[in-house]
Amino acid sequence: MTSPISLHPPTSGNLITVLNIDGGGIRGIIPGVILQYLESELQKLDGKEAMLIDYFDVVSGTSTGGLITTMIAAPNEDNRPLFAGKDIVPFYLEHGPKIFKQIGGPFAGLIKLLKTLVGPRYNGKYLKDLVTRLLGTTKLSQTLTNIVIPTFDIKNMQPVIFSSFQVPREPNMDVQLADVCMGTSAAPTYLPAHYFQNGDREFNLIDGGMAANNPSLLAIGEVTRQLMKADPYFPSITPLDYTRYLLISLGTGTQKHTPKFDAKMVSKWGVIGWLTNQGSTPLIDAFTQASADLVDIHNNTVFEALNSVDNYLRIQDDTLTGDLASTDIATKENLDGLVKIGERLLDKPVSRVNINTGVVEPVPNGGTNREALKRFAKRLSDERKLRESDVPDKPLVE
Repeated sequence: MTSPISLHPPTSGNLITVLNIDGGGIRGIIPGVILQYLESELQKLDGKEAMLIDYFDVVSGTSTGGLITTMIAAPNEDNRPLFAGKDIVPFYLEHGPKIFKQIGGPFAGLIKLLKTLVGPRYNGKYLKDLVTRLLGTTKLSQTLTNIVIPTFDIKNMQPVIFSSFQVPREPNMDVQLADVCMGTSAAPTYLPAHYFQNGDREFNLIDGGMAANNPSLLAIGEVTRQLMKADPYFPSITPLDYTRYLLISLGTGTQKHTPKFDAKMVSKWGVIGWLTNQGSTPLIDAFTQASADLVDIHNNTVFEALNSVDNYLRIQDDTLTGDLASTDIATKENLDGLVKIGERLLDKPVSRVNINTGVVEPVPNGGTNREALKRFAKRLSDERKLRESDVPDKPLVE
């Protein structure tokens, strides 16, 4: 099996391939199910050794999506991915209840409230030990393909984007992947902020959802900057040539579109109301979902405007209710429920945001998400074979 595909000269490849995974805590199980299916389709086409990372020039992810990104892009001792697509869901089923250790008993709600008032709900120790054990001292520059993972520096009050593309021009951004995972996952009220130093730079990081809960736009932006360098290897690819981008973007599910809060209710809230209400954290949920939806609207608008709408596949479930919509309820019942949500999502119709109304609607004659993934798998496989049949690889990162 050859190494992951990289961006070749135009004579040897047609597409820039991008995979994106949103943030969403324990709901990372949902894209995990989708990725397992996509990988199985790629293996049907190219053999059982095929893995997700072999097909994407860039993988982007925020928070739990950043964790998945790292899992499938970090190398093991054989220079193959640490995790295959089939390993993602079992990872969450095993470690989710330990990362988000549940509080039982009749006073569980009150204890959660009190913990939220005095500090994060979870101390993050298990997650830190886990990613440190899995990733060791592996650095951003050592991933098997290019990755883009956002965080937010609370000291400087600005986003920090950990990107493979930055490493050549900013060596102090070549940090350990374990630190990236801890930083992008440090959701306020849930997990503690993460501090570390690399060279002469210090980082004071919280959840990447503060910057971009759907970081697909960041990934495309990073590629665009690379293309703007006018590299002679890419004479026929222009920065806005969206006919050359292939983007699969996976959500982690959203609340069913039924009224949960309204202006009359929230107008009476103080700090406590915004931080914890009906089992959720409305303040965090609102801005992470808003940013993800706006990116989806932007992607749909641009791909449609540039006649490339069939190059963009967004898979998202907007019917979650109760505990299934939470980011941290890691009971067996809820975990099993999220697996079923992912499985059902495969057979739901391909949907797209109507750029005129902002409403997500089924795509006429678009088939199911399962069928769309089969089509995209074929295109990814064809692209890889096209590249392998031509000149030696040239990495996207210089």
